[in-house]
Amino acid sequence: MRAETAKSQETKTKLLEGALRVLTEQGIAKTSGRTVAAVAGVNQALVFYHFGSVDELLAAACRYGAEQAVARHRARLAAVGSLSELLAAGREIHEQERAEGHVALLGQLLAGASTHPGLGPATTAGLDLWIAEIEQVLRRVLAGTRFEEFTDPAGLARAVAASFVGIELYDGVDRAGAHAALDALEQLGAVAAALEELGPVAQRAVRLHLRRSGGRPARPPGDRRTRREPPGI
Repeated sequence: MRAETAKSQETKTKLLEGALRVLTEQGIAKTSGRTVAAVAGVNQALVFYHFGSVDELLAAACRYGAEQAVARHRARLAAVGSLSELLAAGREIHEQERAEGHVALLGQLLAGASTHPGLGPATTAGLDLWIAEIEQVLRRVLAGTRFEEFTDPAGLARAVAASFVGIELYDGVDRAGAHAALDALEQLGAVAAALEELGPVAQRAVRLHLRRSGGRPARPPGDRRTRREPPGI
């Protein structure tokens, strides 16, 4: 029984990886039980035995691919120590994912969401894995900084993820434009780092400006506790 279970899991993994390969190399329009089984090197009937339908296989492959990608880069994200480092890491990850064909894969998954109902929720679940990792980094690097009061890590994580998704898709039609966008994000990181290095008087001026321009402390709803100013502010 143990050997059969291991063999069954091996077959499922072959099908998941085969589905991702077909999506990347041939596109959503040519993805079928037959093409996936051929790439995976298994009998076509096993697609339906293990997943029930091609749509279910594609949804599972989407989740599997996202889990594998996040796992590959988790250590790199864990080493990030500042906002500018996060943006630099994001650029490195983007370049690696593009070189391995994963940017093209994301485009195919998003394109197929309208005709394959299971792909939409599966793609969202995959993106949520990235968002959760980014949020952890943001909470860590913003803690104790002057920006902590004015930022919402959960919302900012989604904004960062959405920016990189857009850049990845844009990369397929205008690589120079995508690189310019990445450059601009890194410049914002450099600005944030520069603000952190300002003296107390200048930082106070920045805080007052943020408050007057509509910036509000990122406190949970109903939290009326008064935030103490750091020394010198």
